[in-house]
Amino acid sequence: MSMKEKFGLLRSSAVPLPDENIDTDQIIPARFLKSTTRDGFGDNLFRDWRYDDQGKMVKDFVLNSPHYSGKILVAGKNFGCGSSREHAAWAIYDYGFRVVISSFFADIFKNNALNNGLLPIVVSDAYLKRLFKTVHKNPATEIGVDLQKQTVEVNELEERFDINHYKKTCMINGYDDIDYLLSLNKEIRAFDLTH
Repeated sequence: MSMKEKFGLLRSSAVPLPDENIDTDQIIPARFLKSTTRDGFGDNLFRDWRYDDQGKMVKDFVLNSPHYSGKILVAGKNFGCGSSREHAAWAIYDYGFRVVISSFFADIFKNNALNNGLLPIVVSDAYLKRLFKTVHKNPATEIGVDLQKQTVEVNELEERFDINHYKKTCMINGYDDIDYLLSLNKEIRAFDLTH
């Protein structure tokens, strides 16, 4: 049984976080890595940015703003750099995001995201700037993500993105690696019988 949601077409408002070089320790600080299950990490997503030293909400941080919400995080360049902790993808997904859009992701973060049902979309620097400008101007703006067509669209301006075919298949079907192998059970048995 799959642990992830199927991903097809998503239309959602977005949360803009234009800072560049956001590392995995900023996404989920190391002191919160005490669990081996994926649940509960969203509570501490960007913990040191969302709360001050006394545990009070930082009002001007974007995740605490009543103006921004949605299942899409629009992030600055080089998102997910730093350590290879898979918990960063867990925290983003557990918080409720299903897509992160940036112009560049650290490779390990990108793979961890794909392995955990979170779609990292790489767009051009120019398109990323347009997304930030549009969302800042109107926080209710919906961004459309079509994984089948590999497109992201805002206000009828569309850009294609690349994704590994295997990872795309897994995301569309909600598969993890084991689910994918199980989906090929008939083909594997047929191959086994003929060889």
